[in-house]
Amino acid sequence: MSNWSSYIKSFQSYLRIERGLSKNTIDNYTLDIEKIVAYLDEKSIHVDPVKISEEVVQQFIYEISKAVNPRSQARIISGLRSFFSYLIFEDYRNDNPMELIEIPKVGRKLPDTLSMSEIDSLIEAVDLSSNEGERNRAILETLYGCGLRVSELISLKISDLFFEEGFIKVSGKGDKQRFVPIGNLTQKYIEIYKNSMRIHLPIQKGHEDTLFLNRRGRQLTRAMIFVIIKDLAVKIGLHKIISPHTFRHSFATHLLENGADLRSIQLMLGHESITTTEIYVHLDRRHLTEVINAFHPRK
Repeated sequence: MSNWSSYIKSFQSYLRIERGLSKNTIDNYTLDIEKIVAYLDEKSIHVDPVKISEEVVQQFIYEISKAVNPRSQARIISGLRSFFSYLIFEDYRNDNPMELIEIPKVGRKLPDTLSMSEIDSLIEAVDLSSNEGERNRAILETLYGCGLRVSELISLKISDLFFEEGFIKVSGKGDKQRFVPIGNLTQKYIEIYKNSMRIHLPIQKGHEDTLFLNRRGRQLTRAMIFVIIKDLAVKIGLHKIISPHTFRHSFATHLLENGADLRSIQLMLGHESITTTEIYVHLDRRHLTEVINAFHPRK
């Protein structure tokens, strides 16, 4: 991989510094490139990314199409296309060997949406007599009440809470910051957690300002949030595949159904493009019919 390593490193720097992408996104791009490197090693093909031909790349795509689903295949093709576009941008190559490779058509798979009663049931299922109970209730209320990504939730700081103004400051993808409204109920549960549980934790150096902590006084991991939610779903017998993202998705869908405009939802979710928001929320057709009936001059 040595003759690929330096190109991959400079691509990572470009993605981080010039594109402002998050570590998770950069890691995903890197994994895509490492797949073709592993393929070349396996086939004993010694060629660097500047010289690799369209034929070799096509053969690689053909091979992975037998091993991964269309969605993963589409992501790998997209990642490699970006990598080779970067090489052209830096004048390492004149052409993109991915140019004629088509991305398989995949339908947008939207996550399940939780109903209000399902969200209430999940939150009511939290065992408040356990040490982590108040924290877990505050976590669910924040995920649903503010529509946060799981990475935004775990990195939330006490200094990001502006309760008097009714906002929290959120650090989103690519370290882009936004202010998100926070309701009184969510504020109340965060305050209960802070004042009744968090103050008793042995807070580790460097985590003094982190809001949600594990029992050892450190920032929670993404995996831990998934576990908390999956366990609650099992507890109430919920037959849906849910994750922290389900709460974010439900936040957006419920706002839309109750009459919020798409632009406001876009700002709260931190989507750069409103197209993402349109795809992201289940556009409830009944809701759109009601809008026409209520607001169109020729109703």
